[in-house]
Amino acid sequence: MNIPEKMAAALSAVKEKSPLVHHLTNYVTVNDCANIVIAIGASPVMADELTEVEEMVSIASALVLNIGTLNSRTIESMLAAGKKAKSLGIPIILDPVGVGATTLRTNTAQRIIDEVQPTVLRGNMSEIKVLAGLNVQTKGVDSVASEENGKVIAKKLALGWNCIVAITGKTDIVSDGKLVCQIDNGHRILSDVSGTGCMATSLIGAYCGANQDYLTATVAGIVSMGLAGELAQQSLTPEEGIGTFKIRLLDKIYNMTPENLAKGSKVTCE
Repeated sequence: MNIPEKMAAALSAVKEKSPLVHHLTNYVTVNDCANIVIAIGASPVMADELTEVEEMVSIASALVLNIGTLNSRTIESMLAAGKKAKSLGIPIILDPVGVGATTLRTNTAQRIIDEVQPTVLRGNMSEIKVLAGLNVQTKGVDSVASEENGKVIAKKLALGWNCIVAITGKTDIVSDGKLVCQIDNGHRILSDVSGTGCMATSLIGAYCGANQDYLTATVAGIVSMGLAGELAQQSLTPEEGIGTFKIRLLDKIYNMTPENLAKGSKVTCE
Protein backbone atom coordinates (compact mmCIF):
# COMPACT_ATOMS: atom_id res chain seq x y z
CA MET A 1 0.00 0.00 0.00
CA ASN A 2 1.14 3.55 -0.67
CA ILE A 3 0.89 6.23 2.00
CA PRO A 4 -2.60 7.54 1.01
CA GLU A 5 -3.96 3.97 1.10
CA LYS A 6 -2.31 3.38 4.46
CA MET A 7 -3.84 6.58 5.85
CA ALA A 8 -7.28 5.56 4.59
CA ALA A 9 -6.93 2.20 6.34
CA ALA A 10 -5.75 3.98 9.50
CA LEU A 11 -8.84 6.20 9.56
CA SER A 12 -11.08 3.19 9.05
CA ALA A 13 -9.40 1.56 12.05
CA VAL A 14 -10.04 4.65 14.22
CA LYS A 15 -13.72 4.67 13.32
CA GLU A 16 -14.03 0.92 13.87
CA LYS A 17 -12.13 0.68 17.15
CA SER A 18 -12.97 4.10 18.71
CA PRO A 19 -9.78 4.07 20.84
CA LEU A 20 -9.72 5.74 24.25
CA VAL A 21 -7.19 8.58 24.20
CA HIS A 22 -6.02 9.67 27.65
CA HIS A 23 -4.95 13.33 27.77
CA LEU A 24 -2.90 15.27 30.26
CA THR A 25 -3.20 18.51 28.39
CA ASN A 26 -3.52 22.24 28.89
CA TYR A 27 -6.60 24.07 30.09
CA VAL A 28 -6.58 26.53 27.18
CA THR A 29 -7.42 23.86 24.60
CA VAL A 30 -8.70 20.89 26.60
CA ASN A 31 -12.25 21.13 25.24
CA ASP A 32 -11.02 21.59 21.67
CA CYS A 33 -8.84 18.49 21.98
CA ALA A 34 -11.72 16.44 23.39
CA ASN A 35 -14.05 17.49 20.60
CA ILE A 36 -11.57 16.85 17.79
CA VAL A 37 -10.96 13.33 19.13
CA ILE A 38 -14.70 12.68 19.21
CA ALA A 39 -15.07 14.13 15.71
CA ILE A 40 -12.51 11.74 14.19
CA GLY A 41 -14.28 8.78 15.81
CA ALA A 42 -12.25 8.13 18.95
CA SER A 43 -13.01 8.67 22.65
CA PRO A 44 -11.22 11.22 24.88
CA VAL A 45 -10.60 11.31 28.61
CA MET A 46 -8.96 14.28 30.32
CA ALA A 47 -7.74 12.98 33.68
CA ASP A 48 -4.67 14.54 35.33
CA GLU A 49 -5.02 13.72 39.04
CA LEU A 50 -1.87 11.93 40.19
CA THR A 51 -3.76 9.33 42.21
CA GLU A 52 -5.72 8.07 39.20
CA VAL A 53 -3.58 8.61 36.10
CA GLU A 54 -1.87 5.22 36.20
CA GLU A 55 -5.20 3.44 36.53
CA MET A 56 -6.78 5.55 33.79
CA VAL A 57 -3.96 5.14 31.28
CA SER A 58 -4.04 1.39 31.87
CA ILE A 59 -7.41 1.20 30.10
CA ALA A 60 -6.47 3.67 27.34
CA SER A 61 -5.20 2.98 23.83
CA ALA A 62 -2.97 6.09 23.66
CA LEU A 63 -1.61 8.81 25.94
CA VAL A 64 -1.22 12.48 24.96
CA LEU A 65 1.06 14.69 27.07
CA ASN A 66 0.77 18.43 26.36
CA ILE A 67 2.82 20.87 28.47
CA GLY A 68 1.01 24.05 27.43
CA THR A 69 -0.06 25.08 30.95
CA LEU A 70 2.45 23.44 33.25
CA ASN A 71 2.35 23.27 37.01
CA SER A 72 4.20 21.15 39.55
CA ARG A 73 1.24 18.85 40.11
CA THR A 74 0.64 18.01 36.45
CA ILE A 75 4.34 17.46 35.78
CA GLU A 76 4.36 14.59 38.27
CA SER A 77 1.10 13.25 36.82
CA MET A 78 2.57 13.30 33.31
CA LEU A 79 5.65 11.39 34.40
CA ALA A 80 3.59 8.81 36.30
CA ALA A 81 1.13 8.30 33.45
CA GLY A 82 3.93 8.19 30.89
CA LYS A 83 5.95 5.58 32.73
CA LYS A 84 2.86 3.41 33.24
CA ALA A 85 1.93 3.70 29.56
CA LYS A 86 5.47 2.81 28.55
CA SER A 87 5.44 -0.29 30.70
CA LEU A 88 2.19 -1.41 29.04
CA GLY A 89 3.27 -0.65 25.47
CA ILE A 90 0.72 2.13 25.07
CA PRO A 91 1.82 4.79 22.55
CA ILE A 92 2.74 8.17 24.05
CA ILE A 93 2.47 11.43 22.11
CA LEU A 94 4.34 14.44 23.50
CA ASP A 95 3.52 18.03 22.54
CA PRO A 96 6.28 20.27 24.00
CA VAL A 97 4.29 23.51 23.81
CA GLY A 98 6.39 26.64 24.33
CA VAL A 99 9.68 24.82 24.92
CA GLY A 100 12.47 27.38 24.99
CA ALA A 101 10.29 30.14 26.40
CA THR A 102 11.12 29.21 30.00
CA THR A 103 13.54 26.95 31.82
CA LEU A 104 10.65 24.99 33.38
CA ARG A 105 9.18 24.08 30.01
CA THR A 106 12.49 23.09 28.50
CA ASN A 107 13.56 21.02 31.49
CA THR A 108 10.16 19.32 31.77
CA ALA A 109 10.07 18.34 28.10
CA GLN A 110 13.60 16.99 28.31
CA ARG A 111 12.74 15.05 31.43
CA ILE A 112 9.72 13.46 29.74
CA ILE A 113 11.86 12.53 26.74
CA ASP A 114 14.53 11.00 28.97
CA GLU A 115 12.29 9.24 31.50
CA VAL A 116 9.21 8.35 29.45
CA GLN A 117 10.64 7.98 25.93
CA PRO A 118 7.60 9.08 23.90
CA THR A 119 6.46 7.24 20.80
CA VAL A 120 5.74 10.45 18.89
CA LEU A 121 6.98 13.98 19.47
CA ARG A 122 5.11 16.75 17.64
CA GLY A 123 6.14 20.39 17.81
CA ASN A 124 6.67 23.50 15.74
CA MET A 125 10.10 24.32 14.35
CA SER A 126 11.15 26.53 17.28
CA GLU A 127 10.22 23.84 19.80
CA ILE A 128 11.95 21.06 17.91
CA LYS A 129 15.12 23.10 17.37
CA VAL A 130 15.30 23.94 21.08
CA LEU A 131 15.03 20.25 21.95
CA ALA A 132 17.72 19.55 19.37
CA GLY A 133 20.03 21.86 21.29
CA LEU A 134 20.06 24.57 18.64
CA ASN A 135 20.10 28.25 19.56
CA VAL A 136 16.74 29.69 18.45
CA GLN A 137 14.43 32.47 19.59
CA THR A 138 10.89 31.79 20.74
CA LYS A 139 7.76 33.90 20.89
CA GLY A 140 5.67 32.37 23.65
CA VAL A 141 4.14 29.23 22.17
CA ASP A 142 4.52 30.39 18.54
CA SER A 143 7.34 29.44 16.19
CA VAL A 144 9.67 32.10 14.81
CA ALA A 145 12.39 29.71 13.65
CA SER A 146 13.36 29.13 10.05
CA GLU A 147 12.09 25.89 8.53
CA GLU A 148 15.45 25.35 6.85
CA ASN A 149 16.98 21.86 7.32
CA GLY A 150 13.73 20.51 8.74
CA LYS A 151 14.10 17.11 7.09
CA VAL A 152 17.64 16.66 8.38
CA ILE A 153 16.67 17.70 11.92
CA ALA A 154 13.59 15.46 12.02
CA LYS A 155 15.48 12.41 10.80
CA LYS A 156 18.42 12.96 13.15
CA LEU A 157 16.21 13.44 16.22
CA ALA A 158 14.01 10.48 15.34
CA LEU A 159 17.10 8.28 15.23
CA GLY A 160 18.51 9.74 18.44
CA TRP A 161 15.31 9.50 20.43
CA ASN A 162 14.01 6.31 18.77
CA CYS A 163 10.63 7.87 18.12
CA ILE A 164 8.55 9.52 15.42
CA VAL A 165 9.37 13.23 15.12
CA ALA A 166 6.81 15.57 13.55
CA ILE A 167 7.59 19.20 12.81
CA THR A 168 4.49 21.19 11.88
CA GLY A 169 4.48 24.51 10.07
CA LYS A 170 3.88 25.82 6.58
CA THR A 171 5.23 22.49 5.38
CA ASP A 172 4.97 19.59 7.82
CA ILE A 173 7.75 17.04 8.18
CA VAL A 174 7.48 13.59 9.77
CA SER A 175 10.29 11.05 10.19
CA ASP A 176 10.92 7.74 11.89
CA GLY A 177 14.66 8.06 11.33
CA LYS A 178 14.53 6.17 8.06
CA LEU A 179 11.70 7.61 5.99
CA VAL A 180 11.00 11.35 5.85
CA CYS A 181 7.53 12.49 4.80
CA GLN A 182 6.67 16.00 3.67
CA ILE A 183 3.06 17.18 4.01
CA ASP A 184 1.71 20.17 2.10
CA ASN A 185 -1.87 20.16 3.36
CA GLY A 186 -3.22 23.07 5.40
CA HIS A 187 -4.05 26.76 5.20
CA ARG A 188 -2.57 29.84 6.85
CA ILE A 189 -5.83 30.53 8.73
CA LEU A 190 -5.11 27.52 10.98
CA SER A 191 -2.44 29.63 12.70
CA ASP A 192 -5.07 32.28 13.56
CA VAL A 193 -7.00 29.88 15.79
CA SER A 194 -5.56 28.92 19.18
CA GLY A 195 -5.16 25.23 19.79
CA THR A 196 -4.91 23.87 16.26
CA GLY A 197 -1.48 22.43 17.05
CA CYS A 198 -2.82 20.81 20.19
CA MET A 199 -5.75 19.41 18.23
CA ALA A 200 -3.38 17.95 15.64
CA THR A 201 -1.50 16.21 18.45
CA SER A 202 -4.77 14.77 19.75
CA LEU A 203 -5.62 13.49 16.28
CA ILE A 204 -2.23 11.77 16.18
CA GLY A 205 -3.14 10.20 19.52
CA ALA A 206 -6.42 8.91 18.09
CA TYR A 207 -4.68 7.36 15.08
CA CYS A 208 -1.88 5.84 17.20
CA GLY A 209 -4.49 4.35 19.52
CA ALA A 210 -5.96 2.33 16.64
CA ASN A 211 -2.86 1.60 14.55
CA GLN A 212 0.58 0.19 15.32
CA ASP A 213 2.19 1.82 12.26
CA TYR A 214 3.00 5.02 14.13
CA LEU A 215 4.63 6.78 11.18
CA THR A 216 1.46 6.41 9.12
CA ALA A 217 -0.65 7.31 12.15
CA THR A 218 1.30 10.52 12.69
CA VAL A 219 1.13 11.50 9.04
CA ALA A 220 -2.60 10.73 8.97
CA GLY A 221 -3.27 12.90 12.02
CA ILE A 222 -1.44 15.87 10.54
CA VAL A 223 -2.97 15.43 7.09
CA SER A 224 -6.44 15.18 8.64
CA MET A 225 -5.97 18.52 10.37
CA GLY A 226 -4.47 20.20 7.32
CA LEU A 227 -7.07 18.89 4.89
CA ALA A 228 -9.93 19.83 7.23
CA GLY A 229 -8.42 23.31 7.48
CA GLU A 230 -8.33 23.63 3.69
CA LEU A 231 -11.94 22.50 3.32
CA ALA A 232 -13.20 24.68 6.18
CA GLN A 233 -11.48 27.76 4.76
CA GLN A 234 -12.90 27.12 1.29
CA SER A 235 -16.42 27.07 2.74
CA LEU A 236 -16.17 30.55 4.30
CA THR A 237 -17.99 33.55 2.85
CA PRO A 238 -16.28 36.99 2.91
CA GLU A 239 -18.29 37.91 6.01
CA GLU A 240 -17.19 34.85 7.98
CA GLY A 241 -14.00 34.53 10.01
CA ILE A 242 -12.15 32.39 12.52
CA GLY A 243 -15.21 31.67 14.69
CA THR A 244 -17.09 30.06 11.84
CA PHE A 245 -13.88 28.48 10.59
CA LYS A 246 -13.34 26.69 13.90
CA ILE A 247 -16.84 25.22 13.83
CA ARG A 248 -16.43 24.15 10.22
CA LEU A 249 -13.05 22.61 11.07
CA LEU A 250 -14.74 20.24 13.51
CA ASP A 251 -17.44 19.49 10.94
CA LYS A 252 -14.87 18.61 8.28
CA ILE A 253 -13.07 16.24 10.67
CA TYR A 254 -16.40 14.69 11.68
CA ASN A 255 -17.41 14.09 8.06
CA MET A 256 -13.99 12.98 6.78
CA THR A 257 -14.01 9.60 5.06
CA PRO A 258 -11.06 7.31 4.36
CA GLU A 259 -11.57 7.92 0.65
CA ASN A 260 -11.58 11.71 1.02
CA LEU A 261 -8.50 11.60 3.26
CA ALA A 262 -6.54 9.60 0.70
CA LYS A 263 -7.71 11.70 -2.23
CA GLY A 264 -7.04 15.05 -0.57
CA SER A 265 -3.66 14.20 0.95
CA LYS A 266 -0.54 15.97 -0.29
CA VAL A 267 2.24 13.74 1.02
CA THR A 268 5.58 12.66 -0.37
CA CYS A 269 7.88 10.24 1.46
CA GLU A 270 11.49 9.38 0.72
